Amino acid sequence: MSEPVLKSHCPFCSMQCGIELQLTDKEPGLAVRPSGSFPVSTGRLCQKGYHSPRHAVHPDRITMPLVRRVAAGRDIEATPWQPENWDAAFGEIASRIAAIQAAYGNDAVSVFGGGSLTNEVCYLLGKFTRVALKSRYIDYNGRYCMSSAAAAQLRAFGLDRGLTLPLDDIAGSKYIILAGTNVAECQPTMMPYLLAAKKAGATIVTIDPRQTMTSKIADIHVKLQPGFDSVFVNALLHVILDEKLYDAAYVAERTSGLEAVAEAVRAFTPSYVASITGILEEKIRAIARGFAKAESGVVLTARGLEQQVNGVEHTLGYINLALLCGRVGRPNSGFGAITGQANGQGGREHGQKADQLPGYRSIEDPEARRKVAEVWGVDPDSLPGKGVSAFELFERIEAGEIKAMLVLGSNPLVSSPNAHRVEAALKKLELLVVIDLFETETARLAHWFLPGSSFLEAEGTLTNVEGRVFHRARALDLPGSAKLDMLILCELASRLGAGRHFPFRSPKDVFEELRLATAGAPADYSGITYERLKRGGGVFWPCPSESHPGTPRLFGERFAHADGKARLHGIRPGLPAETTSREYPYILTTGRVGSQYLSGTQTRRTEPLDAKAPTPVAELHASVAERIGLRPGDRVRLTSRRGTAAFPVRVTDDIHPTTVFVPFHWGDDRSINRLTSDALHPISRMPEFKICAVHIAREGVPT
Repeated sequence: MSEPVLKSHCPFCSMQCGIELQLTDKEPGLAVRPSGSFPVSTGRLCQKGYHSPRHAVHPDRITMPLVRRVAAGRDIEATPWQPENWDAAFGEIASRIAAIQAAYGNDAVSVFGGGSLTNEVCYLLGKFTRVALKSRYIDYNGRYCMSSAAAAQLRAFGLDRGLTLPLDDIAGSKYIILAGTNVAECQPTMMPYLLAAKKAGATIVTIDPRQTMTSKIADIHVKLQPGFDSVFVNALLHVILDEKLYDAAYVAERTSGLEAVAEAVRAFTPSYVASITGILEEKIRAIARGFAKAESGVVLTARGLEQQVNGVEHTLGYINLALLCGRVGRPNSGFGAITGQANGQGGREHGQKADQLPGYRSIEDPEARRKVAEVWGVDPDSLPGKGVSAFELFERIEAGEIKAMLVLGSNPLVSSPNAHRVEAALKKLELLVVIDLFETETARLAHWFLPGSSFLEAEGTLTNVEGRVFHRARALDLPGSAKLDMLILCELASRLGAGRHFPFRSPKDVFEELRLATAGAPADYSGITYERLKRGGGVFWPCPSESHPGTPRLFGERFAHADGKARLHGIRPGLPAETTSREYPYILTTGRVGSQYLSGTQTRRTEPLDAKAPTPVAELHASVAERIGLRPGDRVRLTSRRGTAAFPVRVTDDIHPTTVFVPFHWGDDRSINRLTSDALHPISRMPEFKICAVHIAREGVPT
């Protein structure tokens, strides 16, 4: 008799491909195959999907609470962990929180969440912070992912959802622009949609400082130096306006701000932009004309252009391109910012962000506060105000304002910029509690480690890159004495005296309250039920009633601004926070590789994946290698204004000559984020991961 088939979803990228698991005698004890019933991944999985269960059953997983009771003046990392029972853990953590808040105020305790948590846990984390802790200090690692794109879409459309179109529309599009995104390595199962479009005659353009795996399928590749996206897209807009290629009827009826765009792009002629970017004038004109004249068109952006102090403006420029050509709200067309994390979409909708309440409501909106407070059974005036962004939490620790932090589903010591500064801040905390599966780099600095749940053990809902909400079933029991993340939060809330507001016994209980809290909100989930999701396929938000079909394609009739029109923005390109100099003449940019994920907590413990990329490799141009006298077997030492690190090197002509690329999935001496800039965008508060001035030197390998 064969073992039963268990259904789940890959825990990695925002595609959230369906997987089927079966118990087996072969390592790691679970065989994986693609789900034929979940529509998103077209019956495929990437390498991470096939190996996705391995970290959940890894022997390094911690399955009991651990504590370090650190003596005064003693290094926390030198203090060994001691096992503890859950009752003592909850009691002591709650007591320490109460003592810290009594001494320093409610805001002395902060929360750092994650973009791979279920919608239910994201919702609970926001509620826990504002109701149980009564603190305004919560943010999450999605700040480092989608915040610039979200800010841009809110300004342009009045609503932020990663894609304004369903994935199926990509396959039918005739012209696709991919700017700052390496889909082939970051969202591999999105590639079939692009390949289907190409097979049907679509033109694909990639814009990236590197010749990536994605750009190898492109008809046109633009090797653009980091920081020049607004300059380049302004040239495209100049051509479209100058040659009157824009959709005049659509622009007049459905947008405002054309005059501001025309004024802003007037000086950005193709010849001028070619002179400062090295991109051929003919290529600029060809892309502008091709996109404007095509029957349909899609523009997709990602972190390459968003993780900059001008990231919101870069994104708005590409939104201008989509709007001027009448692409948004029409079949096989639209704009999208490709979400990076598993639940990067849902994770930013339900209260983890510093300025947000569930349903993408603003915490500063009195009516939003009233509605959510009514659902939560609290006085609206008791809800704290807006907090600060993810990196600014560490600045508040430096300043002595924050004394304690709870981290759930994130490894900020690896994922944050200027990691030395983050490490110093974490060491200042009087209480650091980490809820995770493994002793991460962040957890090594913790006072308490609480073993949480993996994707195979936690039932819940997630929202993928398209805005499709779906149900993920529990596949396995929890190991050892590990607990569900949601139950850890509920018990802590109870120990802090807020138990009556956290009566939940199951993820479904939480989701039912989430439905009420989001009713009438921008991200309205009120018409979505577990029963409906379990029937398969998922439901696109907004979905305001159980009879509503959901909204796969946004803005078919009107945009979310009060007048129903989208906003065009005249963008005047700005400089990065850090420019090159004689001492630091090159640009460091960071990103992913296909076999690793985020801070590497899961994939570095997945042997078949880690074997493909066991260490970060610096990628630089052959001309740079010649200039520094690089020899076979040498490493390169990169030095920024914040730190230095040495890496193996790959020499290639497939990268812009000014630029060096290093992936960010490792910690300690292999952490590239020890070098990156912590300059923040003034609106989105996104750090400038993608532009950092560095010195590059040859470092021979000792024999």
